[in-house]
Amino acid sequence: MGAATVTVLATLTAPAQAAENYGQYSRFAERSAGQHWADGQAAGQWTWKPLSSTTSEISWGDPKTWPPAYAEKFVRSGDWLMLDGWRDNGTYYTVRVTKEQIGDAKCGNLQTFATSGQQHYVKWSIPPEGYCLKAWGTITEKSSGKVVDFGHTQIWSPPAPCSNQYLGNQTCIKQWESWWDNNGSPGKPIARRLERDQYIARGQGMAFKIHQYFPKEWKSEARSYWNW
Repeated sequence: MGAATVTVLATLTAPAQAAENYGQYSRFAERSAGQHWADGQAAGQWTWKPLSSTTSEISWGDPKTWPPAYAEKFVRSGDWLMLDGWRDNGTYYTVRVTKEQIGDAKCGNLQTFATSGQQHYVKWSIPPEGYCLKAWGTITEKSSGKVVDFGHTQIWSPPAPCSNQYLGNQTCIKQWESWWDNNGSPGKPIARRLERDQYIARGQGMAFKIHQYFPKEWKSEARSYWNW
């Protein structure tokens, strides 16, 4: 048996390396937190609060008035992290889709894969190639029954080197997102509300870098991460 054959056999019989997952980057299942800065001061803070082995809430807000009333609820289901909704203003807002599509990293080759249920927010196992997710649906305010229509497009990019001025070189996955809704104009067409990039650093967490393009250009960088 030649050396080349031995090498091939070893490759075939070696256990496959497990794919990295979203939890390793976001720290979804930990009581984790971080602060991101802009213009020389704290611009925002986030914390994950696990509710079970598959469910966690993330709060975003101003560290000066912590804790915020706002928290998004995510549920792991199979190889997906699903967005169920968020709490704010003393009530809960349920997110339910009417159509979801998945495609390549340029949002080409789109295929519809869901027409109801929670929003498929991100794949749990990180694939080697980028991918696009498009979702349309409704947000229902539980206290009043008020309904808002929304559209959400995301492009998730695979792990790549990243850096910021406070924490140096890291490895990040990148989320580009564009959010549309008709809040305040029921029954009218949805309008763009937000467009931004967010970099999520392996073993660190959310908001390693944020570059917002709309409604105005703005940037921030993570300065500290911790457990609470």
